[in-house]
Amino acid sequence: MKSLAPNRDELDPMEIASVDEIQSTQLRRMKWSVRHAYDNVPMYRARFDAAGLHPDDLKELSDLAELPFTYKDDLRANYPFGLFAVPQDQIARLHASSGTTGKPTVVGYTRNDLDMWADMVARSLRASGTRPGDVVHNAYGYGLFTGGLGAHAGAERLGCTVVPVSGGMTERQVTLIQDFKPSTIMVTPSYMLNILEEFERAGLDPRASSLNVGIFGAEPWTNKMRREVEQAFDMHAVDIYGLSEILGPGVANECVETKDGLHIWEDHFYPEIINPDTGDVLPDGEMGELVFTTLTKEGLPMIRYRTRDLSRLLPGTARSLRRMEKITGRSDDMIILRGVNIFPTQIEELVLAASDLAPHFQIALHRDQSKDIMRVMAEASLASAGHDQREAASNALAKRIKDIVGVSVEVNVLEPGGVERSQGKARRVIDNRPKE
Repeated sequence: MKSLAPNRDELDPMEIASVDEIQSTQLRRMKWSVRHAYDNVPMYRARFDAAGLHPDDLKELSDLAELPFTYKDDLRANYPFGLFAVPQDQIARLHASSGTTGKPTVVGYTRNDLDMWADMVARSLRASGTRPGDVVHNAYGYGLFTGGLGAHAGAERLGCTVVPVSGGMTERQVTLIQDFKPSTIMVTPSYMLNILEEFERAGLDPRASSLNVGIFGAEPWTNKMRREVEQAFDMHAVDIYGLSEILGPGVANECVETKDGLHIWEDHFYPEIINPDTGDVLPDGEMGELVFTTLTKEGLPMIRYRTRDLSRLLPGTARSLRRMEKITGRSDDMIILRGVNIFPTQIEELVLAASDLAPHFQIALHRDQSKDIMRVMAEASLASAGHDQREAASNALAKRIKDIVGVSVEVNVLEPGGVERSQGKARRVIDNRPKE
């Protein structure tokens, strides 16, 4: 892989500013954002007043910890536009979740918000090694999902040529990569594995492709998956982080020169790590739930939004801005199986470490009388597809899970192609247990 590290004169001044300058900017913007929310969003005014708090109480960054949290359910309870802080005619765009588990969460952006969003994604692409003039293959889904349009606008802001492929039609994805010769691909990590599989099915050498950078987000993924993709394509694989409630893609990004965690663009998004059970703020370096306060958003300010993502805050390295460790899981996707806490990324690590397994898996949960059962469906590699080989691989994976994770599970290693393929975000866990 060739070096793609940017020069310091290519960076925004805030990326390499002093800590004092960063914190001064944060405090000034935080005071504005908290006041903006209090003055224009009835829920925030009612919640602050009930707690005996006022925006003027915010004197130092540490005072933020006294303010109440915002939750995803608050967006659903105020569906569709109850948390917007500007009149409807100032909202330039709406995005929304799928709403598969209830009312969708709706987010709105003013024109200034869209400009800031494009700037943050452009900053993220540049940190990833992408440069003006590069061709960007954008395989994030377009539509109400923030990924496609968010990535698109940022790539255009950087001065790139964008190929707006969206998700699905994997054979066509590979054809366009071969024909248009993009240097960068933006896609979910699970779908990148589908693209790799299609390269191999078509008899194409992925290492001979034009791709130099893969920017992967929208779902947790491991460093083992990074090594798998980088080795397969001879390209850099970096992590991008975002969520629609805070912005969309572009809240934080790994830097290609270090790949040691995601630098948070904390001149626009102030991070905290809290104990997910008590809500207490934890010091930098400790693992907990990630919480964000937006500092510059006009349409939908978020004060202390609980993301449910688990990470830790670390000092800056390639940039002055602090880093967050790669997301290891979510407090609400943790599987509690017979008293043992399990994250899908733990199973992914073990699947990827097995040479006789393909990098695809799915977890199914069901209940047999009063006992919860977890079944892991994995998939044999082409070289290990025989019945006896698959049975041996099943036994070996079950033993590794028992030894490392500490729980007994059922494992079924299927024939190649047997695990459901992602056309966007992977559906890693199917919970068939009866609702309590």
